[in-house]
Amino acid sequence: MKTLPNLSFWKLFNLSAGFFGVQIAYALQSANISRIFATLGADPHQLSFFWILPPLMGMIVQPIIGALSDKTWCRFGRRIPYLFVGAIVAVAVMVMLPNAGSLGLTTQVVMWGLTGTMLFGLMSLMLLDTSINVAMQPFKMMVGDMVNEEQKATAYSIQSFLCNAGSCVGYIFPYVLTFLGVSNVADKGVVPNSVIFSFYVGAAILILCVLYTTAMVKEYPPQQDAMNAYGKADANAKGAESDGTKGQSVAYLFLSIGLVQFFCWAAFMYMWTYTNGSLAQQCWGTTDVTSEGYQSAGNWVGVSFFVQAIGSMIWAPFIPMFKNLKVSYVVSLLIGAIGFISMLWITNEYVVLLSFLLVGAAWAAMLALPFTLFTNALQGHPRLGTYLGFFNCTICIPQIVAAVMGGFILRLVGDTQVMMLVVAGVLLLLGAISVKLIKTK
Repeated sequence: MKTLPNLSFWKLFNLSAGFFGVQIAYALQSANISRIFATLGADPHQLSFFWILPPLMGMIVQPIIGALSDKTWCRFGRRIPYLFVGAIVAVAVMVMLPNAGSLGLTTQVVMWGLTGTMLFGLMSLMLLDTSINVAMQPFKMMVGDMVNEEQKATAYSIQSFLCNAGSCVGYIFPYVLTFLGVSNVADKGVVPNSVIFSFYVGAAILILCVLYTTAMVKEYPPQQDAMNAYGKADANAKGAESDGTKGQSVAYLFLSIGLVQFFCWAAFMYMWTYTNGSLAQQCWGTTDVTSEGYQSAGNWVGVSFFVQAIGSMIWAPFIPMFKNLKVSYVVSLLIGAIGFISMLWITNEYVVLLSFLLVGAAWAAMLALPFTLFTNALQGHPRLGTYLGFFNCTICIPQIVAAVMGGFILRLVGDTQVMMLVVAGVLLLLGAISVKLIKTK
């Protein structure tokens, strides 16, 4: 069996360098979509509707890109062509989306209760989600293709660091540009320049990072990948189960971890959707999307998410220190729940950062522990890759369900957006309770 060679740090870094730019684009979308559509005239009850698209596109696109790229080989490689095309489309859409209110489109309702401006924004968002997912998936697969087992942990650690770093940069862009003097207010129905220029800068960084990875990474030909995969499959097959009981345990493991995932990702979907309106009302005392206070709250959403990412990086090293991973899971989710629920009583924008720091603990656990528990339980299973592909649905489906239910739940809690963050806290509590159902070796 042939084995993959050890790679230098910089070769490992180059494999994921473009991920920094992709994550900036994703962070700009996450922090500003509710703000953009509210500015374009969307009713608060409609906001969750727009958030159906990101997880839906992820669930559809990523498996397709994986399957197609497995069968692709050309002079530019196997995964890189998809990475490059996805990035080019994402850049184009990042220029279009924040300008939806400046194109002179109709402000009259066209269909589904949406104006022409909002429909254009919706189509742009769908295209942006699709292209980001097309660009994102190859980075995960290139590590699998080109890094040996000994170095995979290091390679994914580098990718995780670049992911968090890109998020931090993308989240804080509008705040920084406003600080530098770029206008943070605009006419009714028009997105402020601080947001528009943030998307422009993010698009520029994205294409530069992707060009760097494209230039520096030379993928292995499929024959070498096949030989390595054959060897590993042979080894795994020797230890594969044959007594018929493993299937049941896999199903239970999938459902038990999936239940925790459901509560966690639904909670964060409500954070992404309703933080802007919550901060505007709680800290700036306004619900008027045309006001300077609302747009200032929009900038502070980016700062808050930045602090959340910092909190995640701070808490992540503590997770493996627990003797029992399930205990660390529970503790992390409880800390995050306290962070969400505490926002109900906070009226100062600086104090709210402490809440988001706590929320970061839950985020760190969500990124690390579900896949750790799942793969540890299935170590050596011959169909691990297939199961992991389906496992991604435990991230996407809860977000779709939460988005569909968002407007209904908002009415139940008195049309007060900060109560949706309290709902997010309750969902994390339910997630912490559900951890007990997970069975580990």
